[in-house]
Amino acid sequence: MNKQDIVRLSWDEFDEMRDPRPDNNAFDAVVERAISRRGFLGGVLAFGSAAAVMGTGVLSSTSSAKAQGATFNFEPIGIATDHEIHVPAGYGWKPLVRWGDPLFKDAEGAYSPETGVPVEMSDRVFGENTDGMETFVDGDRTILAINSEYVNPKINLPAEAEGMPRNADEVKLLKNMQGVTVLEIADSGDGYAVVLDSPYNRRITHETPMTMDGPAAGSDLVKTNADPEGLAPKGTMNNCGSGKTLWGTYLTCEENFNGYFGTTARRETTEGQVPDHEATEGEVRYGIGGEGRYAYEKFDERFDLSREPNEPNRHGWVTEINPLDPESTPVKHTALGRFKHENAEMVQAADGRVVVYMGDDERGEFIYRYVSNGTWAEGQPTDGLLSDGTLYAARFNDDMTGEWLALTPETTGMPIEEILVFSRMAGSKVGATTMDRPEWVAANPLRVEAYCALTNNKNRGVKANAGGDEQPVGGPNPRETNNFGQIVRWRPEGEDHGADTFTWDLYVMAGNPKAYNNVYAGSDNVNEGNMFNSPDGMAFSSDGMLWIQTDGDDSNEGEFEGQGNNQMLVGNPETGEIARFLTAPNGAEVTGLTWSADRKVAFVGIQHPGGNWPDGNGKPRSAVISVWREDGEAIG
Repeated sequence: MNKQDIVRLSWDEFDEMRDPRPDNNAFDAVVERAISRRGFLGGVLAFGSAAAVMGTGVLSSTSSAKAQGATFNFEPIGIATDHEIHVPAGYGWKPLVRWGDPLFKDAEGAYSPETGVPVEMSDRVFGENTDGMETFVDGDRTILAINSEYVNPKINLPAEAEGMPRNADEVKLLKNMQGVTVLEIADSGDGYAVVLDSPYNRRITHETPMTMDGPAAGSDLVKTNADPEGLAPKGTMNNCGSGKTLWGTYLTCEENFNGYFGTTARRETTEGQVPDHEATEGEVRYGIGGEGRYAYEKFDERFDLSREPNEPNRHGWVTEINPLDPESTPVKHTALGRFKHENAEMVQAADGRVVVYMGDDERGEFIYRYVSNGTWAEGQPTDGLLSDGTLYAARFNDDMTGEWLALTPETTGMPIEEILVFSRMAGSKVGATTMDRPEWVAANPLRVEAYCALTNNKNRGVKANAGGDEQPVGGPNPRETNNFGQIVRWRPEGEDHGADTFTWDLYVMAGNPKAYNNVYAGSDNVNEGNMFNSPDGMAFSSDGMLWIQTDGDDSNEGEFEGQGNNQMLVGNPETGEIARFLTAPNGAEVTGLTWSADRKVAFVGIQHPGGNWPDGNGKPRSAVISVWREDGEAIG
């Protein structure tokens, strides 16, 4: 496969190219086996106050979304298949900031519908492919920190580049379009807008100086020729989900970092020259190979495995940024483990310790928890809270109980720095449960429980993960060849996030009752009026409602017929009811959600839209939009 073909692949397809699934799985047999498990699924879906809705089966009703509207303060909307944004009656929306919009006055007019953004202005505009985001307040000023997960080279680079950088300047352009944007916004009376030249405005890219703390900082595994002490990594990349600390800083999460590395070493074969790189066990587990997605390795030796084999170990972390201090240096926290972080949801244990829940977004990988050794209270120092603690991986038992398995030298037989750099391998050592791509984790603000979106897993029951761990059907992953996804929920013992045991259930199994009358129809709270696939982003509003964002198949065909474009739904944790609130332009993912301080405006991310959204001409532009109630009341 040539470079032009590689860059067109999604991140999942890129990983699948390196680790293809077997082709001897008969889907009809899969369905038959799934139907035979209906009795088992009925037990999985009954838990707590939601039992009345989730009940004893997996077949959904055919009631419309409108019938569920009484629970919510909006009239649920239907699906859409066009290139527009749709919200309920009585709500409005408009773009807040788009890829290429200026952060500083000298960058006004830098974006062109024909050519995009020039390299010299690429770190002075809003980045591409927005993802996780959080709101921060400094007095009467509102600041947003927003991830830009990755770039679309066909859109960013000159047409003659054909989607692949040809020189160091074009690589610099791609680097600058990714990372994190910190910007101030203000409401001028006609909605929120970016405050140009705000002292808070800055871009954090693949080149920004960082520091590193925790047990793996300074270890031989993270030392490079450019940084022989292993304490000063450069840049944050593939910033997916986000989090907010209890003390008011931003957590940006590095996900598909593996695709940025390759090798310039070549060997001759009968098919021509191919990368000359024999992957280590750790590289295989993390999907690192000789071919990089963006050809960075050709122009920057930092990304060349033949020159800097440890550079990938310096990425895949949770990085803390202080949005209110433009002079602050971001910190990579190695104690939170290295994997494909989706987001980082911080809560507090009953005794004051800090707890961070995290998902590893790959088929058959694990859900993690970090618990600090120290405690925290308002106004107290935060030193050591994210560098001194224990990392755990989750085991979900079929009897709807579970436990957090400590990843320590005693439990894994691995040195602590290896546990943290190769957390996936440590999770395998203790027998953690392989999950259906753990994405965002969200903690309910009104009760002690947490939810994780398991977006999908076509390899469930078909093949092992990259470490050889089997992916059996059962527990919170009850469907073979799972193309729809589900949301798992757990409640810690004693209502304490610091407890090592929990009970769990499935809040919802996505599916299509129009296409199936078996487990692939979804759980009982899914119907033809609210169905969806691939739950991804999640966040709770202050009223205890769960907002669910999707990143799935929006073809509206075959087993996805009737599901339309990707969407944002609202779920009631008490009743299990779910209703559709927003639909995105075709081709787009809905990802990232935060609110204004008064909760009257929601900020929603629209990533990789199709068509020419939102401008109607030129290039499609990812964006953050503002959504509000037209009566001026709170939206969340």
